[in-house]
Amino acid sequence: MDQISSLSDLIAEQKASSYIEIPGAVSRTFGQTTISTTLPMSKLFAIYEVDLEVQRSIVPQNLSKMMDYIMLYLDHGQGIYFPGIILSARGAGEYDPEAKVYRLQAIEKLYVVDGQHRLAAFRRLMETLQSAMARAKDRREYDRMEEITEKLRKLYAFPMSTMIYLDINARQERQLFSDINKSPRKIGGNLAVLREQRRFYHVLASRLAEDAPIMKKSPVDMFTERGKGPEYLFSYHLLIEIMVGLFEGRLKSAARNNGYYFEEKDIEEHLKLASFYFENLLKHLPDPEKGELCWTENLQIALAMFFHDEVTKTGTFNKYALQYVVKILPHIDWEAIYTGDEKDRLPRRSRIMKAYQFIKDFYEEHHLFLIRDTDMFEDQSKEDVV
Repeated sequence: MDQISSLSDLIAEQKASSYIEIPGAVSRTFGQTTISTTLPMSKLFAIYEVDLEVQRSIVPQNLSKMMDYIMLYLDHGQGIYFPGIILSARGAGEYDPEAKVYRLQAIEKLYVVDGQHRLAAFRRLMETLQSAMARAKDRREYDRMEEITEKLRKLYAFPMSTMIYLDINARQERQLFSDINKSPRKIGGNLAVLREQRRFYHVLASRLAEDAPIMKKSPVDMFTERGKGPEYLFSYHLLIEIMVGLFEGRLKSAARNNGYYFEEKDIEEHLKLASFYFENLLKHLPDPEKGELCWTENLQIALAMFFHDEVTKTGTFNKYALQYVVKILPHIDWEAIYTGDEKDRLPRRSRIMKAYQFIKDFYEEHHLFLIRDTDMFEDQSKEDVV
């Protein structure tokens, strides 16, 4: 037997059956050789390693949020998405250009360049489920064992986009990690929320803008990065804020129900109510045009919060109450809300809350004189006839 003098010699002595095969296409990225592929988490668990000289420490809060997000998929089957993982081979493995397969010995590892928290969240859940499986087995809880087995199967099979750099060293990895996490400019405005098509109000706003016929009278700017185009009154981000105000009576930063888990029927129900709300606004406000104070974003958010208070007094969204309360709108002097330069000088939150309080006080003081009690019932009778 030939003498083994290096790790490479030892690896060469291993049997072919110990190879881990990774199918993928070779390309050049930033002047380096890379392989792009999609791997199940079960295979990623077996091949990745973390170099603490390259990676920063795990942030427990970020890890916990990612685990909660993954559990939406495991518990409820909700679709989830993660950016791809970037690994570095540091010279390990060999690529077979004919078979288009990258082969690693079982003893070899790929080092994480980007994606440490994502991988840690999946691994922590795997360990948690395995511990739960052991407890269920000891207690002979067979139904529970089947449930955990199914979750583990889904976890192991979850596909993750992966890029492997074949020929960079630890110093280059540190530089790449720094470039990925520091160099890109953060997107803002519409684009920042548009890419988050998993939260309740984001999905609701998208459906409202795209599907509700009433929104054709006031189109929504879905794609401008900051602010909105000059031809639009509503931005996508503003539409989300209005939805939070209407259904929760809160500013977006304090929203409670903008979570990831919800059912299609919840979206459908809120979509109908949101459409109904805008139909009534358009009946009683001036035509949506630039320069109309009542259609500015601060006033629209304030109106949504005011109507929430009035139409949810019974605990649910009362459409007939909305039809009654909305009749106060033609009587409001919008120019009287702000005095002097308050409209431009006050912080945004203060402008919203000042408008909200003005509308609320005006309604409480004047609605008994300006709106007939029978108006609500007339509207209800008309709707019943239709």
